[in-house]
Amino acid sequence: MVRPYAVKGLKRKKREVEESEEDDEKTTELGGEEEDERKENEAVHDLPGIPILPSDEKSKAGVIFILERASLEVAKVGKTYQILNSDDHANFLRKHKRNPADCRPDIVHQALLAILDSPLNKAGKLRALYVKTEKGVLVEVKPYVRMPRTFKRFCGVMLQLLQKHSISATSKREKLLRVIKNPVTKYLPVNSRKIGLSHSSEKLVQLRDYVAAASDDATLVFVVGAMAHGKIDKEYTDDFISVSGYPLSAACCIGRICNALELKWKIL
Repeated sequence: MVRPYAVKGLKRKKREVEESEEDDEKTTELGGEEEDERKENEAVHDLPGIPILPSDEKSKAGVIFILERASLEVAKVGKTYQILNSDDHANFLRKHKRNPADCRPDIVHQALLAILDSPLNKAGKLRALYVKTEKGVLVEVKPYVRMPRTFKRFCGVMLQLLQKHSISATSKREKLLRVIKNPVTKYLPVNSRKIGLSHSSEKLVQLRDYVAAASDDATLVFVVGAMAHGKIDKEYTDDFISVSGYPLSAACCIGRICNALELKWKIL
């Protein structure tokens, strides 16, 4: 005859095993939830839909762009932080006695699109791209970033960048836009030739001939102003030129540079 407490002991042991398995399942579920939450938090600063383009690493010839004095200023308007612009924040600027011409983030947006959408960049000739704001914040932009097409979305990305200091791709953990330390010269190659552009320069050149005469051994660095009025900092430039007898927008000036380089390197 089997003792009753033996049966109870087996049941109790079986119950303990089942409870242990349930605890393991709960722990696994909680771990999975924590992992999902961690991934969601990491993905807050991601910029989706960015294709990775192949770069031309075989050729040493390349170009670097620096956009100086970009108007990317964050301010608290109402209850939210926003990138100031002259159209949407006219009353705010008037109240704080600010010049609307100093709040033109659309200029740097157009300039970035002109560079990143150019055949020059798609051919892998763009080595680096930097943006320096009016407040002195230096931003590195990867050449294969797909910049937002609409101005509103662009301002949202720039606001996120200036608040979080970096934006990563969703598919890869690579920082596509990031705030870096000044000065910009420490990120430039040793054999680079830094060229500043301004309508105020007395040296008026035919850009196609100027670029054609440049050696392919040296990386060309073009410094272009991304503001409505004023001059760029020409202290670190090797040459200071003007490419037209008329004042040009940053996007138009960049378009001329890209066209001249595409002719030089036979990019169609």
